[in-house]
Amino acid sequence: MADQRTVRRTAGIVAGLLIALVFLLVIVPGALAIGLKLLGIIDASYARSALRLTVPIAFAGMGGIFAEKSGVINIGLEGLLIISAFSAIAVMWFIGGGGAGARIVALFGGVLASLVVTLLFAIICIEFKADQIVAGLAVWLIALGFAPFGSIVIWETVNSDSVGSFDPLAVPLLSEVPYVGEVLFTATPPVYLMLAAVPFSWYLLNRTAFGKHLQASGEDPKTLDTAGVSVRKVRYMGVLLSGLYCGIGGAGLALNAGQFVGGGETITSGRGWIGLTTYLIANYNPVGAFLASFGFAGLDALQLQIQRVPGVELSSTLIEIIPYAAVLVVLAFVGKTRMPESAGEHYESED
Repeated sequence: MADQRTVRRTAGIVAGLLIALVFLLVIVPGALAIGLKLLGIIDASYARSALRLTVPIAFAGMGGIFAEKSGVINIGLEGLLIISAFSAIAVMWFIGGGGAGARIVALFGGVLASLVVTLLFAIICIEFKADQIVAGLAVWLIALGFAPFGSIVIWETVNSDSVGSFDPLAVPLLSEVPYVGEVLFTATPPVYLMLAAVPFSWYLLNRTAFGKHLQASGEDPKTLDTAGVSVRKVRYMGVLLSGLYCGIGGAGLALNAGQFVGGGETITSGRGWIGLTTYLIANYNPVGAFLASFGFAGLDALQLQIQRVPGVELSSTLIEIIPYAAVLVVLAFVGKTRMPESAGEHYESED
């Protein structure tokens, strides 16, 4: 039954994205001719761009799964992406080096910053039993104010200096496979980490004792406590994993771009919120969350590619609406998402 539900949801995601594209073709004058021109830009370069843009969304989505499966709702994913993105660029700037080693250190710096904020969030929610929704919103709002302020302190503007970006790494032999090799085996380190994290997350949730404890913590914490497993520790681990994943996603986004943008919604542009949507669409399945993330990132990449097509003029605002229209259509296909029974509820150990 679980596999059938996953198939239905995946089909719904694909159908939703296709319907959203058809919607665009219908309402835009001359869109059919434009669509034919766009077919020429759906190449390996486009797919690589889509994968890079998938990184923050997919990591935020998978991180949210671990937190919510444990029973703690973490809607501060967007804030964690912002914090890690800013921290990674700041570390890179202070190091002053431009090599691959410096970028790896900067990536770890972004992850560490995300983990510190996530730990504070976990303490507030688990130890002090604060409202998880309010605490998550606080993380987002604090990050939205702190990161641009930090940029002004360091660079005297909300946007950082350019510090250099990750270079694609080609896997010998595999990178020479036509199209597939260009897309999957000629990528930046954050993309490789994402591709590895998807099956790892699925395995961790479905084939390990920790995964079973995590799900029990969100579904029936009293039974888990009775079995001698600390619900408190399991929830800490789930929340910290969400911080770890968001740290990689935010730092990867910034280091793929080579700069932190602090204006408006910052460089993340709401990708943490879209990540939250992806795991709800996928019903807490990491594979489904990744596929939904790639679909939304593909639409984002399409917007960038359109600007390269001569004679094609489309409103960027109109294109930005497509992912959100797709969300509504997809939700209509997949139906109601079943949240863990005890998600958002505080648990008091009987010890």
